[in-house]
Amino acid sequence: MRRFGIGREGTVFTRLRRRLGFERSELRRRVDRVQRIVALGLLVLLLGAAPPLAAWAGAWSYDAGVRAEQAERTSRHQVVATVTSTGGIGSSGDRYIHETIQATWPGADGKSRTGTLPSWKNAKAGAQRTIWVNGKAEPTVRPRPHSRTVTDATYAAAATVLGLSMPLLLAYALVRRRCDRYRDELWEAEWARMDADANPRS
Repeated sequence: MRRFGIGREGTVFTRLRRRLGFERSELRRRVDRVQRIVALGLLVLLLGAAPPLAAWAGAWSYDAGVRAEQAERTSRHQVVATVTSTGGIGSSGDRYIHETIQATWPGADGKSRTGTLPSWKNAKAGAQRTIWVNGKAEPTVRPRPHSRTVTDATYAAAATVLGLSMPLLLAYALVRRRCDRYRDELWEAEWARMDADANPRS
């Protein structure tokens, strides 16, 4: 059993060496080994640098998101808006048109505020709905949810890995292109030598 295990490990190691191009072979040239070494080095660099940089970017984005959550929760609160009239038309940019209503809601100083809000189904005068307002009692969106903070942190980590991978992939592509040109030159030289050997001068 022990011998079988050693033989199996040796076979796996041999296959790995062959796949990476480190096994000695008459068909494999020095340029092939150089290309594989460069590829392995770039891969090691990516695996060594990507995790800590991605973790740092994700942590930084997460901390920034948590601070934004706290700031918005502090500066925004809910109030009850009362519809005073319906039938208005508003737009969100150049493509979207929606119905609006006129409503009143209490301000931070206790005075009533009046403004335009997006309408909702079966809205009519006297209907009430809870809305979010900022410190100036202006309508706004709800505070940033924690799920967005987590999503942004994930995107930041993924973008960091992608941003680090692209230059390394470009570097490998340039190295491979140069190696391919050198291989073509070697093949041309080899074919020329074979032609010369097949057709010696008289």
